[in-house]
Amino acid sequence: MLTLHHAPNSRAGRIVWLFRELDMPFELNAMRFHPEDLKSDAHRARHPLGRVPVLDDDDVSIFESGAIIEYVLARHAPGRLKPAVDSPEFPAYLQWFHYCEGMVMPPINTIVVQTLLLPPDRRDEKALAQAQRLLVKALKPIDDALEGREYLAGEFSAADIMLGHACIMSSRMNLIGDDMPNLKAYVERLMARPACAEAFAT
Repeated sequence: MLTLHHAPNSRAGRIVWLFRELDMPFELNAMRFHPEDLKSDAHRARHPLGRVPVLDDDDVSIFESGAIIEYVLARHAPGRLKPAVDSPEFPAYLQWFHYCEGMVMPPINTIVVQTLLLPPDRRDEKALAQAQRLLVKALKPIDDALEGREYLAGEFSAADIMLGHACIMSSRMNLIGDDMPNLKAYVERLMARPACAEAFAT
C-alpha cells in the first residue's frame, strides 16, 4: 500500500490530487504543519529536512513532489496523465511541469515566509514586495500559454497538478489580476475538478 506523509497547506496536496485523479488507493499519514511533527526523529528518518510530501511504497521511500508524481506515473499508472513521448504536447508538458518549482514556487516560498512563518517583528516588507512582483512576472507567461487552451499540454495532465497547484496558491494570495483572464479561468476550471477540491480540503 502506498503511504503519503502529508501536512495541510503544503506541496503534499499535489500528491493527494494525483491519487484522486487516478482513483488510486493510498494511506494518509496526516501530520500537523508544526515542528513537533515535521521535525520529529520519526519524520526526519523519512526526510532529512523534515519536509513533506514523502511517499512510502513498500521498500521505496521518495520525497520531492515532482519526483513522487513522476515515480507514481511511471510505476503505477503508465500512460496516464502525461502525453506520449512522441506527442507534440510532450515538450510543453515537460516545460510547465518544471516551470513550477523553477520559476513560480521560489517567490511563493518567500511570500509565505514573510506573511505567515516569520513573527511580525522579523518580516521584511521590501522582500515581500519584491517576491510579489516576481510572482506576477512568473505567472504572466502561463496566462499567455493558456490562450485558447483549457490545460497546459493538451488534455489535463500532471503538469496541471504541479503548476496548477501553485497557480491556485497564487490566486489565494490575490496575485492573479484581471489582466490575466486565461489564468483566472484556468484556476476556476481546476478547482471545479472534484479531485482538486478534495486535495485542497485535505
